[in-house]
Amino acid sequence: MHDYVNWLRHATPYINAHRDATFVVMLPGDGLAHGNFANIVHDLVLLHSLGVRLVLVFGSRPQIEARLAARGLVPRYYRNMRITDAPTLECVIDAVGQLRIALEARLSMDMASSPMQGSRLRVASGNFVTARPIGVLDGVDYHHTGEVRRIDRKGIGRLLDERTIVLLSPLGYSPTGEIFNLACEDVATRAAIDLQADKLVLYGAESGFLDENGQLVRELRPQEIPALVKRLGSDYQGELLDAAAQACRGGVRRSHLVSYGEDGALLNELFTRDGSGTLVAQEQFERLREATIEDVGGLIELIRPLEEQGILVRRSREVLEREIGQFSLVERDGLLIACAALYPIADSQAGELACLAVNPQYRHGGRGDELLARIERRARHLGLKHLFVLTTRTAHWFRERGFEPSSVERLPAARASLYNLQRQSKVFEKAL
Repeated sequence: MHDYVNWLRHATPYINAHRDATFVVMLPGDGLAHGNFANIVHDLVLLHSLGVRLVLVFGSRPQIEARLAARGLVPRYYRNMRITDAPTLECVIDAVGQLRIALEARLSMDMASSPMQGSRLRVASGNFVTARPIGVLDGVDYHHTGEVRRIDRKGIGRLLDERTIVLLSPLGYSPTGEIFNLACEDVATRAAIDLQADKLVLYGAESGFLDENGQLVRELRPQEIPALVKRLGSDYQGELLDAAAQACRGGVRRSHLVSYGEDGALLNELFTRDGSGTLVAQEQFERLREATIEDVGGLIELIRPLEEQGILVRRSREVLEREIGQFSLVERDGLLIACAALYPIADSQAGELACLAVNPQYRHGGRGDELLARIERRARHLGLKHLFVLTTRTAHWFRERGFEPSSVERLPAARASLYNLQRQSKVFEKAL
């Protein structure tokens, strides 16, 4: 119970941030067929109940393959795209239609003693995607395989304003009444861009992007992805990464790769500090990073005014050069605008948060919170269990962020022996 309460408390800032945001979520056909699908639906319902505007895009590749096999038809691909001739299109329409109805039915459940109880969702699907044929490429006729031409942004927007979940299939329609088979990744990416979505969530078989050693990569920038896609070749991870990068380049602030096989992966990615998948985010004008020796000069300029006011303890250049590895920084276009330091305390499982400073011109943009989160992550990585802070002027700020009043007696001996009685700093403590 205690873990649940803590999780919910730590999720609260994310709940507030995601309210009224627009998320485009792509679930491939493999995810629809997976045993975890019911849990994914419950997670989507939870997002909707928390005020997220949801557009759900679904795929149908394995379901189409099954129908082709049942009819004795051989799947044909070129450049990893399906060639959709007339018999194949019949299988596509059959598969997509059944999946759409199954999804609408699942989202319409209102069973007692289940996560769906009382949800009363409205789901809408329709001709929101205008498509055009790919045509002939390298002498290969793709027939009814198409690409997205336009998304009905206004129509979808009106439905989202009415708290309706919008369902987009991998089918598109032309102004002449033709039907085209589309890649669900293409539909999701274009929908996210055209709707100016806050997030694009891409479900895949893996937890996210795995490097050459099979380790999960937590964060990537769009400009890093082309080289990865080239290395991955026709791997589906490459397709997801490419879609995520395209969305970010098109103005979507963040794309997330999560696993459809991992129960709760979406919630962990969206409502916890460390997430559970891979985040692809635009290169920011500001970046949060660890300090290097080249930052000492900028660090002195940043903290000097606070030292002169007596808010921070004075640190000489020599001290800063020696302790620079303890600092994390926020850099904005080459200017250091915020900093904080973590000092592990000897012979204990505790650390001290020190020298938290933000340039006065940038004090209302959440940079202090970002630095605090960074310091806490570093502390956990080091195996620390408690974080202390000593302050004379900003007690309320730390209280609001989970620090509790403590005492000099609670400080580990190595830090208590250095306590400055003249400053009379108040001691606060936070369990990690």
